Amino acid sequence: MNEKTIKRRIFNNKLYKIFVFLFSFLSIIPLFLIIYFVLIRGIKYINLKFIFSMPKPMGEIGGGIFNAIVGSFIIVGVAALIAIPIGIIVGIFLSEYKEKKYTEIVKILVDTLQGIPSIVIGIIAYLWIVKPLRQFSAISGSIALSFIMLPLVIKSTEEVLNLVPVEIKEAAYALGAPYHRIVLKILLPSGSVGILTGTLIGISRILGETAPLLFTAFGNQFLNLNLLKPMSTMPYLIYVYATSPYKDWHNQAFAASTILIIIVLSINLLGRFIEKKWKT
Repeated sequence: MNEKTIKRRIFNNKLYKIFVFLFSFLSIIPLFLIIYFVLIRGIKYINLKFIFSMPKPMGEIGGGIFNAIVGSFIIVGVAALIAIPIGIIVGIFLSEYKEKKYTEIVKILVDTLQGIPSIVIGIIAYLWIVKPLRQFSAISGSIALSFIMLPLVIKSTEEVLNLVPVEIKEAAYALGAPYHRIVLKILLPSGSVGILTGTLIGISRILGETAPLLFTAFGNQFLNLNLLKPMSTMPYLIYVYATSPYKDWHNQAFAASTILIIIVLSINLLGRFIEKKWKT
């Protein structure tokens, strides 16, 4: 290899690193611009009164988003309670029976579910739940969100369990351990951190969903804890306030958006922190 070839390779390597750095930097610029714009518009309107107060009637200045915060946590919490057990069970199935033909069918269905637009899931939930019940409800919103969260839990569970060494399971079988104890005592504890991380990412994903809630939970100006009644959420409230003709509601929409971004960012950082601690 002559000197000219070496110099050309060094130059190509440096050029490649510059392009990688440049495009990586360009990819995060929109995120920082969005966060900056929302924070600048909304942070000054956030205070304890705004967080713990109820909304004012239409057209009146002031009020808060307490009902939407509580509603978001209730609906997302119920959605997680639905999606997590089902997702873990399906993830175990895909990991343990990966050689079976019908496993590929299940994987295709999971990928398809993940690719369905959230508004379509909202329409399906409306036709299957809201229409038969003849009313909007929080539980219908939770079910719609659980369909969105489900593929994330399934994939994270499957990927984590695939990393568990086969020798560990074979040793447990050799000791006479039944299959259900191997799953409960070996597989799930071994992949618990990865499953938890995937679950947190799924929660942060559905926390900001608006489209399904327009057809299901709909919204409520008052604080409601009944799952069979309409319930307000932060994404729905942001949508209503942002599309209203009132300037004060526009300001509150940015303030609510700021709080929602902080919550989602905190959940994502928590997931990354848990994953990093587990690896070390």
